[in-house]
Amino acid sequence: MNMYDTPIRIQGLHHNAWRCSDSGRTRRFYEDFLGLPLVHAFEITETRTQRATHALHSFYELGDGSFLAFFEVPDMPFDFKPQHDFDLHIALEVERPVLDVMRARAQLAGIEVRGITNHGFIHSLYLRDPDGYVVELSAPVKSDAGLRTPAQARQVLARWQQQRGREAAAADTPNPGWADTTPDTTLDTLADTLADTLPAAATAPQPAPDVAHGAS
Repeated sequence: MNMYDTPIRIQGLHHNAWRCSDSGRTRRFYEDFLGLPLVHAFEITETRTQRATHALHSFYELGDGSFLAFFEVPDMPFDFKPQHDFDLHIALEVERPVLDVMRARAQLAGIEVRGITNHGFIHSLYLRDPDGYVVELSAPVKSDAGLRTPAQARQVLARWQQQRGREAAAADTPNPGWADTTPDTTLDTLADTLADTLPAAATAPQPAPDVAHGAS
């Protein structure tokens, strides 16, 4: 049998891994603030190619048994910066009342926060962790069937590709430069920019909360 004839199904997420600059500070955010227990950690002193290194790998468990994992590698430079959600963010599912609680806790703790925003199929709260990553807390609405429309999704993707092709041809370059290359990385803009990508009916306006700035 050809290997491409074998049916493949991804079962779910085992872990997502990011770099961190301070494992203790990361633990305070993900365990003490978000409530994800630290369940595993180990040092790495040698790579699989027997190169010496010095790293700590830590794991925080989600309710479904998957993990958020982090590498702290002091001897390997990394560009820690406030991430724009279009570039990098993770969304964690919670129940709707949790969003109100976590927004209040974030404001009290001085953690940067934005939302709550109604995206139609989910309500979302956006937080920034100590290393600049955006962590979204998402509460699905009772029926999110509108999100699972494979045929429509393919049509949207096809239109997008056609648009990019026309723009590239008009600019006579493979990188037409039609997008802003200096995105705003403040959480104040996250819900607004996401709302621009959804139908108006799915993005009822929300009052802007006070945004508390500062690292946890």
